Amino acid sequence: MIQNLKGVSETLLIPLWARAVETKRSDPIIIDDKAVEMMEHIEYDFSKFDGRQMPQISIVIRTELLDRATQAFMDRNPDAIIINLGCGLDTRFSRLNHGRVKWYDLDLSEPIRIRKHFFEETDRYHMIAKSVLDYTWIEDIMEDDPVLIIAEGLLMYFNENEVKKLINKLGNVFIKPEMLLEVTTPIVVEKKKEYNNSFLKNAPFRWGIKDVKEITRFNPRITVLNEWNYFDYHKDRRIEAKLSLKREYSGRIVHLSLK
Repeated sequence: MIQNLKGVSETLLIPLWARAVETKRSDPIIIDDKAVEMMEHIEYDFSKFDGRQMPQISIVIRTELLDRATQAFMDRNPDAIIINLGCGLDTRFSRLNHGRVKWYDLDLSEPIRIRKHFFEETDRYHMIAKSVLDYTWIEDIMEDDPVLIIAEGLLMYFNENEVKKLINKLGNVFIKPEMLLEVTTPIVVEKKKEYNNSFLKNAPFRWGIKDVKEITRFNPRITVLNEWNYFDYHKDRRIEAKLSLKREYSGRIVHLSLK
C-alpha cells in the first residue's frame, strides 16, 4: 500500500480514479485494469470524488480519443518515440499495442516516485523525473526516429508564452515531430475559479483557445492534422452525468505536425 500522499495534487489522482471507475462499469468506454490495480494500492480517500460525473466522463472521452490517435500513430510508425509530458499516473503504455516503440513518461519527482511502485523501466520504457519546462529532459531522448508528443491535462496550467515556447522548442529539436494535446477554451479558464471552490482546488487554468488556428500562429511550420471535440462523443453519458455543454465550450484533442 502506497502511503504518505498528503498534499498530493488531486489533478494527479482524479484521472486515475476516473479510468478505474469507468473500468468497473458494465458498459465501459475504456478498460484500464492497471488503473484499478493502482487505485487499490494507493492509500487515499477516493470516495471524495464519488458523484463527480462531469469530470469523470470528460476524462474518459479524452482517454479514448488519445488512445485511438496514439495507436494510429504507432501503427504508421512502429519504431517511433512516444513522449508523454506530465504523465501523472497515466497507464497508456501498458494499455496499447505498442510493438517496438520506445516510450518516455515525464513528470515531476512525486508522480514518478509513485509510478515506480507499479512500473519497471526496460529498454523500451523509461521514466524521467523532471519538469516539462526544464528542457534538459530533451537531451535524454534525442533520437532520429519519428516522435509523437502527448500533452494530456497539462497545457491549460501553463500561460500562453510557456505553451508557445514549449511547442516551438519541440518543433525545433525533433525530426518531423507530431503532437497530441488537450486544449480547453477561454470561458472554461474563467469558470475554473468556480471549480476551485469545490473540487479542483489550487490548480488554476491559465491557457485556453477559442480556435485551434491560434496555435498555428506560434510559428508557420505548425500544421493542424486533426481535431476531436468531446462534445461529439458519448452523448448518452453526458445526459447521464447531467452535463449540458455547448460544443464551443467543450474540451478538445488536437493533432499537430510541428514541422
